[in-house]
Amino acid sequence: MRQDSCAEVTDLARELDPGELEALERAGVPDPLPGAARTRRARGVSAEAPPRPRKGRGATVNPPNRFERQEAAPFDDGWNTLAAEFAELPPLPTTLTRDSSRSVIAWNQSPDIGFDRAVNPYRGCEHGCVYCYARPSHAYLGYSPGLDFETRLLFKPDVAELLEKELRKSGYVARTLALGSNTDPYQPVERTLKLTRAVLQVLDRFSHPVSIVTKSAGVLRDLDILQSLASRNLVRVHLSVTTLDTALARVMEPRAAAPARRLQAVEALSRAGVPAAVLAAPMIPGLNDAELERILEAASRAGARYAGYILLRLPNELKAIFTAWLQQHFPDRATRVLELIRETRGGALNDSKFGQRFSGTGIYADMLARRFSRAAKQHGLLDRGELDSARFTVPADARQGLAAAQMSLF
Repeated sequence: MRQDSCAEVTDLARELDPGELEALERAGVPDPLPGAARTRRARGVSAEAPPRPRKGRGATVNPPNRFERQEAAPFDDGWNTLAAEFAELPPLPTTLTRDSSRSVIAWNQSPDIGFDRAVNPYRGCEHGCVYCYARPSHAYLGYSPGLDFETRLLFKPDVAELLEKELRKSGYVARTLALGSNTDPYQPVERTLKLTRAVLQVLDRFSHPVSIVTKSAGVLRDLDILQSLASRNLVRVHLSVTTLDTALARVMEPRAAAPARRLQAVEALSRAGVPAAVLAAPMIPGLNDAELERILEAASRAGARYAGYILLRLPNELKAIFTAWLQQHFPDRATRVLELIRETRGGALNDSKFGQRFSGTGIYADMLARRFSRAAKQHGLLDRGELDSARFTVPADARQGLAAAQMSLF
């Protein structure tokens, strides 16, 4: 993994939640960032890669940034380098860029989402899940939502300090904060940077409720903090389990933990007294939706208290990225899968209307909803629970305490 110590992203306006991006798309607002930010983005655009898989990566394409006027395309220089025999491309390294944002809480007003605030220590995600709805948000940083999303990551080195500063603001009212609403807080880079752990330490000191979403067993590293939070009803951990098929998981979410490992994490959390849930998300018609009941059964056996599901969403560039991936890895069923998706989205590949963007419409979507409801009830996965926001307390500022102690000497 390579860190770009020279490049630094500063003052990229405020962070936009993927749900807000969809709201802007519905309203016909193509670019909410000012011209200066648009100029900074232009420096980071990378050329489109040929539609061939890269080892260890999810997306097979790197579509151009939709805000740029120019577009790069593959070109054969006479050495036949685009021929099939040259299909094996070298691995893409992961690069890190410092994100010097001056605030870290992202706010949303979406009626579809059960929280109004979130913190994401990272932008972009090395897990490489091809279906990730957050991919289009990378375009607002000047990168492609394709391979750039999983190889060109931004990290917030001061995320814990900035969060504490915001929690100390006069008039702040605590409600459940989502950790991992955009990109996974326990993606591989977290093993060394430990930014998510630093965030949890702040929330623990402030007795602030937090809801975590991840597909990494790395969450167990922070079991000590999670147990402390759980003892005060301040945490719930959601493990995303998209499939139980390891072969499918390897191509669909190449750098995430194996499905069995995620279920083991649910079991370990439950044994430790940390409320755990499983999200069967996204359900992709004709690809993994047949596993829905088996996933919920496995979640129940592992000790999960609650389960949820979301139908596949394909906003903006994700339509082309997912289609290219599907045609590359599942050419025999690609057409059928896309047809089924359109059946659940009013004839299109995506429908961003509030109230139906997570569950879809039509006979197929209704059947999936009924299947989930029945299985969740059968396996006792209905305990959603509410976290305790009343415990929130602003601890004494250590610096103020030191100053007071010094003054007492005079």
